[in-house]
Amino acid sequence: MRDPITRVIKALACAGTLFALTAANVFAAADDVRLEQLPPEQRELAEWMNEFIDQMDQKYFGRVGEMNGKLVFEDRAFSTEWSEHEVRVTRGEVMQKAGRLYAMGKKQRAERGGREILWSRFYALDMHPRTPLAGMLHAAIVLQFFGDGSALAGGWLGVMPGTKVDEDLALLKQVTDDYFAGTEVDLSIYRKLVCKGTDDTVTEFRRQPACVGASFYGPPVYRGDTEKSIKFIAGMYDVFVDTYVDIVEKHVDDSYTEADLRAQDRMRKRWLTDQLFSDPYSSAQIPFEVHWFWNAAPVVRF
Repeated sequence: MRDPITRVIKALACAGTLFALTAANVFAAADDVRLEQLPPEQRELAEWMNEFIDQMDQKYFGRVGEMNGKLVFEDRAFSTEWSEHEVRVTRGEVMQKAGRLYAMGKKQRAERGGREILWSRFYALDMHPRTPLAGMLHAAIVLQFFGDGSALAGGWLGVMPGTKVDEDLALLKQVTDDYFAGTEVDLSIYRKLVCKGTDDTVTEFRRQPACVGASFYGPPVYRGDTEKSIKFIAGMYDVFVDTYVDIVEKHVDDSYTEADLRAQDRMRKRWLTDQLFSDPYSSAQIPFEVHWFWNAAPVVRF
């Protein structure tokens, strides 16, 4: 029998309603099936995650719309054996491309543990400003609940600079440092991960982020407390993305050089190479059509 999530999304698409829905509503009907399988505490947290995602969608597409003076969406849905992907992209003069991936996991690959997925959400915002002075943003957050009662809360927050503007990178590093300060969470673990990647990334082809953010694809932030972990990551997510968008706005009228554009081109090509050959999640689980539409730069030069 076809997975119920696939049936729901295909039915919505046929009815012509899929692309009019907000991110948190796209999988709402399928959630009725999945949420029933969760214990009350996990169900409440799943519903909170849906609300957070919808807030981020509205806030940051709203800010992009203000920068560009318009907000025209391109929406596509992709279905695989492993996940349902709902992708939204907008383009403009200031933010050349902003893309969002909203994914619902259905099955976990054997190499990732092969556990039964009861409920899963992956949400990512990727932004490519026209100015080469701001770099590109990749901001991801994920929450999953499994049939054995375990859970996963993770994410990745970083910027890939073209031309490195020390003042901007220092600001992103400082807001991350400040967010961790006064907590018992050891930033050094998550800073190291954002710099080098996990053990299954391919270093030769890996993206080259500034070491200013944090990767939560490592040990749990709060071991044994999924709610505290995901809400910590979500708070950092909002702070980091907000600061990045401020930086893009700051550079709107700034001049730049041909050398700056060449640095941007190298960064954009490196990002695509990472998605194809290095990032274990993108290269193994996300179809090329998805990450090309969602997070590839609007122009990639070879």
